[in-house]
Amino acid sequence: MKTLTLELLSPDKSFFSGPIVAVRVPGSQGSFAVLYNHAPIIALLSHGLVKVTLPEGATKSFQIKGGVIEVYKNQVVILAEGVSTIA
Repeated sequence: MKTLTLELLSPDKSFFSGPIVAVRVPGSQGSFAVLYNHAPIIALLSHGLVKVTLPEGATKSFQIKGGVIEVYKNQVVILAEGVSTIA
């Protein structure tokens, strides 16, 4: 299975760091997903849900208050203004 590396950060804490299969984010122009070999992109994120799919098939969800996503060479960095983990 092909994976990407995700870093989900707020100004004061790292909320997630590791390999993923996919991530769905609340883009400012609508929700979108990032998969392996996604084109390079920098986009604004709005308030909403970030849903991460892990290599073993489990999912993790985080509520963000907006931010920025950067995707480049299977590395995904999300810099969020505020993050809370959803159980």
